[in-house]
Amino acid sequence: MSFLSAFNICASGLTAQRKRLDVASENLSNSETTRTESGGPYRRKMVVLQEIQGDGPSFRSHLARASRLQQGGNAGGVRVAAIVEDQRDLIPVYNPEHPDADEDGYVQMPNVDLVKETIDGMSATRSYEANITAFNAIKLMAQKALDIGK
Repeated sequence: MSFLSAFNICASGLTAQRKRLDVASENLSNSETTRTESGGPYRRKMVVLQEIQGDGPSFRSHLARASRLQQGGNAGGVRVAAIVEDQRDLIPVYNPEHPDADEDGYVQMPNVDLVKETIDGMSATRSYEANITAFNAIKLMAQKALDIGK
């Protein structure tokens, strides 16, 4: 693996973690939203990450992968496969004066847990920082390799 493909792997991790942080922020900001464009309460969103990998163990797939790498393709990494809605039950809260209350006085609140979203955001931030550290280490190794050639 060349150091350029290592940069691509780190960059894919940075992109994925940024999306995780964006979704956690969206969940936090909509934790009290009882009416969305679709009509119901907001549902927590989750990011599904997927590994980027080669095509398989055959010689043809290795040759195609090596060709893609020479053309600047990905050697691996991670990507956002999907953003899905959490299908757990909504949280009923008794508030008969709320405009979205049902006939019994209950309002269906979003299934967003503030603690869980805060932890997800912190985890995404730490993973982002780890990718930056790896990126800087690769950059330093490349600089040292160039210094050897002087």
